[in-house]
Amino acid sequence: MRVLLLGPTGQLGGELQRAAPPRHELMVVPEAELDLRDAAAVQRLLQGVRPALVLNAAAYTDVDGAEAQPELAHAINATAVRTLAGAVAAVAGRLIHVSTDYVFDGQQGSPYAPDAPTAPINVYGASKRDGERHALELLGERAVVVRTAWLYAAGGRNFVQTMLRLLRERPRVEVVDDQLGTPTWARSLAQALWQLAERPDLQGVQHFTDAGTASWYDLAVAVREEGQALGLLAQPGAVLPIPSSAMPRPARRPACSVLDKHATWSALGAAPPHWREALRQMLCEVRDGG
Repeated sequence: MRVLLLGPTGQLGGELQRAAPPRHELMVVPEAELDLRDAAAVQRLLQGVRPALVLNAAAYTDVDGAEAQPELAHAINATAVRTLAGAVAAVAGRLIHVSTDYVFDGQQGSPYAPDAPTAPINVYGASKRDGERHALELLGERAVVVRTAWLYAAGGRNFVQTMLRLLRERPRVEVVDDQLGTPTWARSLAQALWQLAERPDLQGVQHFTDAGTASWYDLAVAVREEGQALGLLAQPGAVLPIPSSAMPRPARRPACSVLDKHATWSALGAAPPHWREALRQMLCEVRDGG
């Protein structure tokens, strides 16, 4: 199967390349060589490559930045996805498009099913919701939208790497404890996406994260404990819980954006590890220079 990967330099893009089964022909287009906002360039690329599948890991992911740059966020996360979906349809391919738990408002109080009504409360979530709709409307059964949450990896900028740095630099780190979700190792998601790539019978919206739930405070405490146990943190600072009201941000965050993943886990034949186990594996990789 010829597979085109968009967004290869991000943390998910890197893991998708590492997890790629050798039986497939993976084609990678760096962001510097393709502006997804250039509709003509996207169409030329798809006509030239004619992939059986496109994995779209490209996105505008600065949640707070999107509030100041709504046009840019929508151009990359929505309008470009519409163009991409149309180009995929023109070559009779499939599209796996990565989305986010932030399409929900977080008020439900229980895990969100794939068919739950979306109601984003920030620009980033709205732009991703619109991108989902474009993919599904233009491609129908040849589109898969995979919502995930709280991604991190050994490389790139993410919450786990930020915590490692702050815990080395500061005597105390304040972290909000009233936003709930599921930390997800990008490698877990990459492996699931490759499974979905080989399952054309799985369509529509799928939810995938690691197992379990946590607050950002829970995740920070786990980074401190696991990092110290692995020798990554000699004398880490303390982690202190605070409410979101004590740390105002430009973009509102859902209070509880936990996704219901059971249908996708069942379809793929297994549940991923608990988020704390996955975090430990990732930090071992950091320790070992991976």
